[in-house]
Amino acid sequence: MMIVPAYWAEARLQARFRGRPMVVRRFGWSDEGPAQAQAHADARAHEALNAIIAGQVLPRREVRSNYGVEGVPIREQIVQRDGDVIITRNSYGALCLNSPDVLFADIDHAQPPAGCVIPAIVAALVLLAGAVIGTVLWHWLMGLVLGVAAVLLVNAALLMRRKQRLAAAGGAEGLALKRVDAFSEQHPDWHLRVYRTPAGLRVLAMHATFSPEDEQLQSFFKALGTDTLYARMCRLQHCFRARLTPKPWRVGLRYRIRPPVAAWSAEQANNPDRLAWIADYEKKSAGFAACAYLRSFGDTTRVHAKAEHVRDLHDRLSRAQDRLPLA
Repeated sequence: MMIVPAYWAEARLQARFRGRPMVVRRFGWSDEGPAQAQAHADARAHEALNAIIAGQVLPRREVRSNYGVEGVPIREQIVQRDGDVIITRNSYGALCLNSPDVLFADIDHAQPPAGCVIPAIVAALVLLAGAVIGTVLWHWLMGLVLGVAAVLLVNAALLMRRKQRLAAAGGAEGLALKRVDAFSEQHPDWHLRVYRTPAGLRVLAMHATFSPEDEQLQSFFKALGTDTLYARMCRLQHCFRARLTPKPWRVGLRYRIRPPVAAWSAEQANNPDRLAWIADYEKKSAGFAACAYLRSFGDTTRVHAKAEHVRDLHDRLSRAQDRLPLA
């Protein structure tokens, strides 16, 4: 079950371990109130401390990841609830939709070919051939120059060929859409809506709901080329997630939200500097969308009521149908 707690606390315990001072920190959470969150934090800290003293190898504090804290529920300010769908404000200030069972998957486009693309062994052979020819015809120094020039020319030719193949396939977006289409052909009973994002595609499943722990999702994520960190987050946090509002730096906001972490207390959420930042962010974001609807794949007659409700919420808040610049 997806857990996005309303209240958070942190416990700090100090003890001596193997003759040295040791500090253990753990978060606690609750939907009941701050006192219950603190009691949970204290219990988790004592448990971790006792385990470390007993010889277990554990981190002294929670290990952070891009999606918050590894193995701990999403620690962000709750902005809105819609049934079991929760909208939170993430660590850099954007709103995110969190759903326990409506499937979202983001696909980041592959970076265009750039830099050195020539295989090392081929580069070595070309360099050697150019050096030998230049040395035989002129001088060893000219041979070195000719060898380096040959490597650069061959690399440029390979780079141009890869760029041409990418363009012929419709670019990075075209390749990503082909992966979605290939999955759809193998699973014609799935109904998938595809959105364009600033850095890739977003896919929303409309025909059914899913458990984030469902093993079939791993093949779905792999077929689409979904970010592995996102796929891992789905399993750990028991939810699917989609960003609803622009990234601040893409709309010209140069200073960070305060505090520069996801707010998890009323004091942090209501900090005047934070509220001023949010007002500025909302003003600058007004002319942008987080994604734009592209097309649907599969059996579009299959629409699950829960997925349709989340689709409507997602499209309204992300402004996916408004034909705005993406950010």
